[in-house]
Amino acid sequence: MLAVTLLFVDAVEKPSSTSSSTPPPPHRPPQLPSPAPLFSRAAVAASCVGFVLIGALQALYGPSIPALRDTYGLSPSAAGLGLSAHFIGGVAGVLVFDRLFGRIGNRRLLGWSYLLMAGGAAGFALAPAWPLALVMALLAGLGFGGIDYGLNQLFAVGFGRSGAAMLNILNAHFGIGAVLGPALIGLVGAAHYPAVFLGFAALTLPLVLCLAGVRDEAPARGGDAGAEGGAGAGEDACDDTGARGRVRARGLATVLGAFVVLYVLHVAIESGVGGWEPTHLETIGYGATAAASATSAFWLMMTVGRFLVAPLALRWSAPAIILVSCAGMTGCLLLAGIPAAAPYAYAGAGLFIAPIFPTGLPWLLRTAPRAHRAGALVMAASMVGGVAAPPALGMALELAGVRAVPLILCAISTVCLLTTGWLIRATRPLGPF
Repeated sequence: MLAVTLLFVDAVEKPSSTSSSTPPPPHRPPQLPSPAPLFSRAAVAASCVGFVLIGALQALYGPSIPALRDTYGLSPSAAGLGLSAHFIGGVAGVLVFDRLFGRIGNRRLLGWSYLLMAGGAAGFALAPAWPLALVMALLAGLGFGGIDYGLNQLFAVGFGRSGAAMLNILNAHFGIGAVLGPALIGLVGAAHYPAVFLGFAALTLPLVLCLAGVRDEAPARGGDAGAEGGAGAGEDACDDTGARGRVRARGLATVLGAFVVLYVLHVAIESGVGGWEPTHLETIGYGATAAASATSAFWLMMTVGRFLVAPLALRWSAPAIILVSCAGMTGCLLLAGIPAAAPYAYAGAGLFIAPIFPTGLPWLLRTAPRAHRAGALVMAASMVGGVAAPPALGMALELAGVRAVPLILCAISTVCLLTTGWLIRATRPLGPF
């Protein structure tokens, strides 16, 4: 998989390497020389491995709950606090490292994040008491948030017009880890969760050595990167000017609020399907094994979808991809209300939801290049949405019944679709998007 990723990187970078020798079209100003690449090939591969590890770490807490209850004598709700502590640390990590972005070098930012995650995971595995284990989960989440924010931000600005494609590749590796983590716990048994956490902590440490391939200077954020002559300085710069003018007319705060709504709600759908799909399928007549397999298929299709969208993101704009994604997601969730089609419809929803998170970030950064907190705001909000959505959906289902799961999620997806349509009108420059 990493070999395929590196071949894709070569294909992405080849046009930019020849652009300096090709005279620009008459209607466009000449582009400035491109700066040195932000990532070496080894650093790209290490970043993808890092996303496999953070995806696996996040997914390890749930399957470990039975062993955590036995080890510490916990109730189910108390054992679930491990993942909550991890997400709280993740939100804090995004916000803290956003404050540090541009003030310290990229290598130091990512290096401290890897060390925090490795130390927290190892401490969680070895903690003699549950309160200390929660502190360690918080610490691991802090590093998790730094890696998630740091690499997403750097990929978005470091690959210019190819940022959306590379972010889909990067986040697809997160999905690989999310599938592998629970599978490994199932293979060795939940009682051996300390060894698994220690193993992932050990695998994190070598990634620090690969940070030499990351250019240490913090690049300009968002659309400003294109103005400095990086990839996409030509057409994107023109697009950004139109977008900024339209944003000023609409109100930057309103546009950022719409992005937050889109991110919170689509992550709520993601976690809602992942949490309630098995229950819904069992309620409408499927067996427990079939329901579990269908849920695994949903997560797998999210990973596959990001790999499939990566080459499409080189030809289609982020707004167009997200509009199609939201429309397809809404249709699939509506179709999931039909019992015979439900497992396949949920898998289709995973395929369509896959590009929204990684493709929306470059769109946001080009739309609001001066709003330095924009990326951190939507990423932190998406984490909060992932934590709050399952219990909120549970309360709604107490009133409407489990059979209403796809209809409630379809209603939320419709809001995502309408929000995307509004954002396209609010941020689109003159001409087609």
